[in-house]
Amino acid sequence: MVRAWLMDDDSAADQRLEHQRQPAVFLDLEELLRRTGVEYFQIDANNYETDETLAKLREERGYSYEDEITCSKECLANYEEKLKNFFTEHLHTDEEIRLVLAGSGYFDVRDHLGDQWIRVEVRAGDLIIIPSGIYHRFTLDTNDYIKAKRYFVGEPVWLPYNRPVDHMDCRKQYLDRMRQRQSQ
Repeated sequence: MVRAWLMDDDSAADQRLEHQRQPAVFLDLEELLRRTGVEYFQIDANNYETDETLAKLREERGYSYEDEITCSKECLANYEEKLKNFFTEHLHTDEEIRLVLAGSGYFDVRDHLGDQWIRVEVRAGDLIIIPSGIYHRFTLDTNDYIKAKRYFVGEPVWLPYNRPVDHMDCRKQYLDRMRQRQSQ
């Protein structure tokens, strides 16, 4: 089961060591959704091909393309440089869907209320949906390994737009959706 917490600083120290500090405030899934729009689903990582929750999500959201990615020192050329790129704060014009099959890592997402980082720890069986237009970043933990499925609507458009890009339509739409959610 995923864990999420408010990060106590915005330092550029080794991003993989966050788990060694005691998180100050844990968030439940409802609060994570309210603050960020990030959705979470528990999937059977060993039998994801027949998992009913995943099948329903794929049908309802129109996920028609998928691939698999493995991030480790052995699998990625220029590993340290790639990890730095993943950790650069950015957004995408499409939602980002990740199902962790093995290993672990962190997605950091910005709280739209106060622009504070929230760290989301993911492990095998965790599926998260990061909305388009939210500033976020990714890193591995000190295990230096994650294997994940990536899902897309149609052919993947995989362009990160580094912050600041507040002028982009997807960013404005994200903030509008979050304001509407707050008013309900």
